[in-house]
Amino acid sequence: MQTDETEQPSASTSLVHAASELIENVEEAIVDTVEAVKEEVVEVAEAAEEFVEEMDGIEESSGKSGNVTSAESATEPIPKMTMEERKAKLAELRKKMAASSKANRASLVEEAAKAKVTARDAARLERQRKLAETLRLKADAEDRGEDVERQKNWEYTIEENDQWEKKLARKKRRADFEFHDDAHAARRRYKKDLDHFKPDLVAYNQQKAIAMGQSQGSLVGFNPTAGSSELAVTSQEQRLAAENLSRDANTLIYGDSNPSEDAIDRVVSKINQDIDKKGKFSRKRLNEEEGDITYINEHNRVFNKKIARYYDKYTTEIRASFERGTAL
Repeated sequence: MQTDETEQPSASTSLVHAASELIENVEEAIVDTVEAVKEEVVEVAEAAEEFVEEMDGIEESSGKSGNVTSAESATEPIPKMTMEERKAKLAELRKKMAASSKANRASLVEEAAKAKVTARDAARLERQRKLAETLRLKADAEDRGEDVERQKNWEYTIEENDQWEKKLARKKRRADFEFHDDAHAARRRYKKDLDHFKPDLVAYNQQKAIAMGQSQGSLVGFNPTAGSSELAVTSQEQRLAAENLSRDANTLIYGDSNPSEDAIDRVVSKINQDIDKKGKFSRKRLNEEEGDITYINEHNRVFNKKIARYYDKYTTEIRASFERGTAL
C-alpha cells in the first residue's frame, strides 16, 4: 500500500513538470515570434520612410531650374522637407486650385450669357452696327465735301442698277392698295403669287432642245447617267416638242399637260399657307385701346380726352346706365 502511494505522487509530479516545461517552451516560441514580427514591422516602416523621403527629393529636384547635373545630385544628400515647408506647399496648391475653380466658374457664366443671346438680338445688333457704319461713312464724306449717295453708287454695276430700278418700278406699280374691281384684285393676287413660283428652266431647255432637233441635255448640260435613247430624237418627238413649246391660237392641243408631283406639292403647300395666313390675320384697329368712338374729328377727340380727366369718375356710371337702358 505504501509503495502504491509513493508511486502515485511521483507520477503526478512528473506530469506537472512536463506540463510546465511545455508551457515554457510555448511561451518562449510566442515571444520569439512576436520579436521577429516587431523587427519586420520596424524594417518595413524604415523602408517606407526612406521611400517617401526619396520621392520628396525627386519632386524638389524636378521643380528646380535644372542647373545641377545628375552627377552632383547623386553625390549631394537630398534635403528633407520640414513641416513648415510642407504646409506652405499645401497652401500654394490650394491657392492654385481655388484660382482654377474661379476661372472655370467665370468661363461657365460667360458661356451661359452668350447662350441667352437669341437670333433676334443678334439681328438687332447687326442692324445697329450697319446703321452706325452708315452714319460714320456719311460723316466722313461730309467732312471731305463729297456726296454720300454718289460715292456709294460707284460700288454698283450697271446690271445691279438696272435690277434695282426694275424693283423700284414694280414696287411703285403695286403700291396702289385701293380696291377697283374684282378683276383688278385677282390680277394683283396672281402677280403676287408668281413671285413664289420660279420657272423650271431645266425642263424648258430640254423641251427647247428637242424642238430644235438636238438631244435633251445639249442646252442643259451633259448627263453621264443617261442612255443612248436620250441622244436620239425622232421627228415625231421634235414635232410635238415644237408644238408644245410655241402654241398659238390655231393649235388643237389642249388639256394634255401632266404636272409632276413636285409641282403639285408646291401648289398645295402654297394654298395651305394662304389659308393658314388668312385664318391668323387680324388687323389692328386704331381705336382698339381707346374703346368706343366718342368724337367726330381729331380736335373733338383731344377735347373729350381733356374733359374725361376730370368728369369720367362721375359720368361713367351714368353712361353705363344709359347703355343698359336702366336710366332713372
